Amino acid sequence: MNRLAGKTTGFPLGSTIQSETKGIWMWCVPHPRRDDVTLVLLDTEGLGDVEKEDEKNDTWIFALVILLSSTLVYNSMRTIDHQALRNLHEEGEGEASADYAQFLPSFVWTMRDFTLDLLFDGRRITPDEYLEKSLKIQSVLGNLAVMYVDAIRSESVPCLENAVAALSKIENSAAVEESCALYRRLLGERVVPDPKIGAVGEKDLSGVHDECLQEALGLFKTNSFKDEDERYQKDLIEQIKEVYHGKCSENAELFLCNSLLQRLSEKLGHASYLRPGGYADYRIQLDSIVQTYRATPGKGVQADQVLEAFLKDREENIRDIRRTDKVLTQRMHLLKEDKTRADRQRYEAEAEAAQREKKVMERRLGELRARGVHTEH
Repeated sequence: MNRLAGKTTGFPLGSTIQSETKGIWMWCVPHPRRDDVTLVLLDTEGLGDVEKEDEKNDTWIFALVILLSSTLVYNSMRTIDHQALRNLHEEGEGEASADYAQFLPSFVWTMRDFTLDLLFDGRRITPDEYLEKSLKIQSVLGNLAVMYVDAIRSESVPCLENAVAALSKIENSAAVEESCALYRRLLGERVVPDPKIGAVGEKDLSGVHDECLQEALGLFKTNSFKDEDERYQKDLIEQIKEVYHGKCSENAELFLCNSLLQRLSEKLGHASYLRPGGYADYRIQLDSIVQTYRATPGKGVQADQVLEAFLKDREENIRDIRRTDKVLTQRMHLLKEDKTRADRQRYEAEAEAAQREKKVMERRLGELRARGVHTEH
């Protein structure tokens, strides 16, 4: 407060455990830029003083300075934490009245003995950014402003109590929707089917559900506004139960469909089809499995999805079998051609040898005949 007055002294400062300021102290100082305006600084005693006899004293002082001030400066120690927000909320609670709702001042939060590094997600932030991230006002003030404007336009007096009730409905409904969406997203990300069965074990699914439920409830409690009878929290839990039961049904259908395909494809071995003509035989067997699977009743809404995944998993096998079939078939044709060519060459060689032998025999016979004729002479 002394700094606001541009002075180093004025309001007393205490360094002991005993409160120095009692009640409300007032100091009038000239406005730094407007000569016709005087600033009235009000310094109140600290909240929660153990020497106070009446616990309502804090509430009275807090209400009085709100009514008197155009700007409220709230002073706290070290950090903006949940307890600081709760203390401020409790001091500002009470039966709201339309008579003073219009006098709510602007708000400034100051901290003393702040020792933390102003880092968020590895990035240095300003004090204003730290306050904004701590308060997370979001849409509450905007909704409240709309309600007040609507009330004024209808020529009625803005009622804080009615506005808070309506605001509670808006904010809590949004909190339920956001928290349920978080649960649904986390459940989808963390439920990882076992490749052996194509589904998740019942115990594992229940464990993931409990984790996601707690995170969704945590988000709801952070964003909810005056859900005093926990009606909206109960509504959130019911919606989450519905999502979970749907996931359980989906998981059961996945298990049923994958078990059926595993049983039908037991003889669909990959290695046994790596041969000439294996691709055609594999396609025949695979088509038969698909027809039998589709004809089986009671598979549920996950049937087509499971079949699509089953066929996709075998695309590499199909390409491998087709490639091997093509290579081996070509090689077999080459071997047949080589055998035919070798047989032809052997036949030709045998024919040539027979011709040569025939010629040799004819020559010898001619020689013998020639000798016989010569002897007779």
